[in-house]
Amino acid sequence: MKLIKQIVPGYEKDPSLEEMDNRSLQRMLRQHLQDKSYFIVLDNILKEMELKSILKALPSRGLNESRLTLLLTSRFVIGTTNVNYTHEMNALDSYKSWQLFMKTVDKFTGEENKFTKELEKKGKEMLKKCWGLPMAITDVARQKAKQRLLGIEWEKLFDSIDLSEPLKLLEPMYHQLEELIKPQFLHLSLFKENAIMREEKMEQIWAANGLDIERVPERLGLAANQFDIEKVTWVLAGESILEVVKHNFGKRKYRLNPLLHMISRTKAEEEIGFEILRSNGNSRPSQNARHRVIHYGRDKFNPFTNENSKQLISLVFHGGGGYLEDNSLSYWESCELLKILDMEDFGVKTLSETIGALIELRYLGLRNNYIQEIPHSLADLKKLEFLDIALNFMVEVSNIIWQMGNLRNLHMSNVICRKPLKVDAMRNLETLTYISIYDWTYKVSRLKTMHKFQKLGVEEVDENSDVGQLFASLAMVPNFDNLVLRGFRFRSMPCLDEIGVIIGLTVLKLDGRIGRLPSADNLPQMITCITLVNTCLDEDPMPILEKLSWLFNLKLQNAYTGQEMVIQQGGFPVLEVLCINELWNLRKIQIDDDAMSSVMELEINNCPHLKTLPTCIRRMSKLQKFKMVTTKHIATKIRNSGLTTNILEEDIHP
Repeated sequence: MKLIKQIVPGYEKDPSLEEMDNRSLQRMLRQHLQDKSYFIVLDNILKEMELKSILKALPSRGLNESRLTLLLTSRFVIGTTNVNYTHEMNALDSYKSWQLFMKTVDKFTGEENKFTKELEKKGKEMLKKCWGLPMAITDVARQKAKQRLLGIEWEKLFDSIDLSEPLKLLEPMYHQLEELIKPQFLHLSLFKENAIMREEKMEQIWAANGLDIERVPERLGLAANQFDIEKVTWVLAGESILEVVKHNFGKRKYRLNPLLHMISRTKAEEEIGFEILRSNGNSRPSQNARHRVIHYGRDKFNPFTNENSKQLISLVFHGGGGYLEDNSLSYWESCELLKILDMEDFGVKTLSETIGALIELRYLGLRNNYIQEIPHSLADLKKLEFLDIALNFMVEVSNIIWQMGNLRNLHMSNVICRKPLKVDAMRNLETLTYISIYDWTYKVSRLKTMHKFQKLGVEEVDENSDVGQLFASLAMVPNFDNLVLRGFRFRSMPCLDEIGVIIGLTVLKLDGRIGRLPSADNLPQMITCITLVNTCLDEDPMPILEKLSWLFNLKLQNAYTGQEMVIQQGGFPVLEVLCINELWNLRKIQIDDDAMSSVMELEINNCPHLKTLPTCIRRMSKLQKFKMVTTKHIATKIRNSGLTTNILEEDIHP
């Protein structure tokens, strides 16, 4: 009805529209739009809005001939096949934030305001607390404009900021979430403000609290076939709550805007017993807290009081360089209900054997610390599902890991194993990264029963490694599909021709030097994602990779040392994303006709000798996003070439 009132003459205030049914309204709008050119904007589309009704009212002939353009704006992902391009808005940077602030202030004061460099710097510092959200910036600008009209000097106005109104405007984003995923949003309060969060860690934290999707039917008293919901991280990203900052062919990384993080903390305090203790404040532990975050600063701080820990379910440490003192060793014995213990990036040197008293523990995060040895008492943690000890340089792992029969995810790197791990004894294992190829032991009969095991990361692979035996063993795992191979220092990995026996392999990452790639016939035919990092191939890998009929994603980083790359006619028939990074000698990319016909995203970074792009880029009709980081001279040349003019989203830097 709104469209008809704006488009069809004589119906601006016609009350008869209210009496017409939807089909009649559609017919009227369609007839008026027929054979005409229109640009229609539908702003702030709601999640529950039925777009099909509007799309039916648009003449298909006009759409096909591009005589009618429809622009939709929404904070939700619009799920319709009629949308052929989606542009994701990012938070504003410092410069754009200041421009929006100035524009809004000038509008409300009715004059053009001038600021000294010192005042502009102070104003930009104030706006940092808006974290690039236009809603917050415009509200703050209105506040300051009103105060300025009352005669208050700008110097004083830039001293403080009130974000209470933007937070009220953002709060409905929480209330509008499905009830099933509100708890996951509340548990984002356990992460640092403005932190880049790994998708796998978020999912593990949720799972440890019984919030993973697999357990939701059980929690709601539903049968599994009665329950259907998308992945929670995808839902939160689709509603503009989580921002995708990195998508590396599989697991993604996200950021939660700090203003939404404030809402997460506030609601978590109200609903799940969340609290934050800080070393630089007067905060005291609550006896009723169930989820606690401890922020360590430079001040002396001892949060370990046994009487205030008996109800704790989650305990997370934030801060840098704050080593746990001896008075914390007996603390674990009082945490009878603790399910989550996370000390990532905290500076932990040693772990007490008393940690074995945490018999309810499901998640133990010890990534990026200074731990040299894993306590034997970890074998007592029979309910532990997620153990992350990666990035602890040369940590010694005793032969007790295999006793943790409930482990689902085990993350390690550069570990010392006195005895090889009995991987096949961990029947519930889903992911293992990284294990030395020389510590990979198994029994064939047991591998066949590891139905959940899907991802393996293997390191220290060199020319003496028996990769054939590794591949043959993984071929026996029923649902295995994701393999990462890391070379050992500067040695080359051996020939990988036997990798084809892993029939179900879909994701492959090679990190390290390799003499040559297997032929296309020797690679698993179901492979969809390939990443080559530091492989330093002498021969162009494209003639092999372009023949893989299911390859959707390809990333090359320092993967090829040659000067020319050729993609032949019909190559890469279904490839959608291609990233080319750090090919230092590359001077030319040749793409024949009908090659890469499905590519939607192309990224070329740090290829300093690549001065031109293939002319066929202009004819790649599905290419929507192009990103390039190069020298200033080449960036200017590429822009002036006109080759990227038809690409909807172009980012050439500098």
